[in-house]
Amino acid sequence: MARRFSAPYQSEPVSSLASWARNLAVFAVVAVVVSIIIVRFDFLEMKPALMAFFGGLAIAVLSILFGLAGFAAIWQNGSRGMARILLAFLIDGAILAYPAYLGLQYRKLPAIHDITTNPIDPPRFDALAPVRTGDGTNTAVYAGLYSAEQQRQFYPDIEPIELEIPVDRAYAIARQLVNKRKWLVIDERAPQPPRRIGRIEAVARTPIMGFREDVSIRVVPDGDDSRVDIRSASRYFESDLGSNAARVKKFIDDLNTAADADALKPVKKAPVAPPKTPAKTVKK
Repeated sequence: MARRFSAPYQSEPVSSLASWARNLAVFAVVAVVVSIIIVRFDFLEMKPALMAFFGGLAIAVLSILFGLAGFAAIWQNGSRGMARILLAFLIDGAILAYPAYLGLQYRKLPAIHDITTNPIDPPRFDALAPVRTGDGTNTAVYAGLYSAEQQRQFYPDIEPIELEIPVDRAYAIARQLVNKRKWLVIDERAPQPPRRIGRIEAVARTPIMGFREDVSIRVVPDGDDSRVDIRSASRYFESDLGSNAARVKKFIDDLNTAADADALKPVKKAPVAPPKTPAKTVKK
C-alpha cells in the first residue's frame, strides 16, 4: 500500500471505472434536479418528469456499481482513481437517501391518499373538482370506507376540531394559518350563519418534488362555538406516504393553539363616557 503514495504511483493511469462512476454520479444529479424543476414549474406533464427522476435514481445506482468495480480494480492493479470513487459514492448517497426513506415509508404506511377529520361527511372539493378529472389524477370523490378504516387504524388522532370560539373567529384563524403556510387559495367563502358555512379550498405542495395536494376546510357554527373539518388529498398516486396525515395533524395542532390563545384574550370594553355635569344657571 505504501507504494501508492510514492512517485511511481502518481504515474499510474487513472481507472476508467472510477471515472465512469464519477461521471455517472454527476449526470444523475443533473437528471434528478431537472426532473424536480419540471414538476415544480409544470414545464412538462407528470409522467415524463417522473421518468427523468427515476432515470436519475437508476443512474445513481449504476454509478455505485461502477464504483465498486473500480475499487476492486484499483485494489488489484494499483491504479489511481479512489478519490473519484469516493466522490461518486458521496453524490450517489445524497441522491438516494431520501428516496430510500420514502421506500421505507411506503412499506410501513397504508396505501391511501385522502385524509379527513370527518370520513362520514368529509369537506367537498368544489372549486378544485375540475383539476382532479385528468388522466392519472385522483377524483374529487372521497376515497371511501377502506380509506376511512385505514386512517382510523394508522392515524387515530385525526378527529373533528371543536373550538370554543365563535364561527367567524374560527374561520379567520383558519384563513390565517392557510396564509402562513403559503397554500394557494382557490376559493374561500366566509361563514354567514345560519345559511352559509365557511369554506376554504387551497393547494399545498410537497417539500421536494412539489406534488400538488388539495386541501378543503369547512367551518360551521356549533351553538356559540364552532367546528372545523379539514380534508387533504393527493392529486396523484394511490399512496401519499403519510404527507396528508402529517399536514392535517399539524393544522389541527396549530388551529387548537391559536384558538386557545384567541379565547384567552380579554374582551375590550368600550370606554365609558364621563357623566355630563349640568350647566350652571345664573340667578339674576
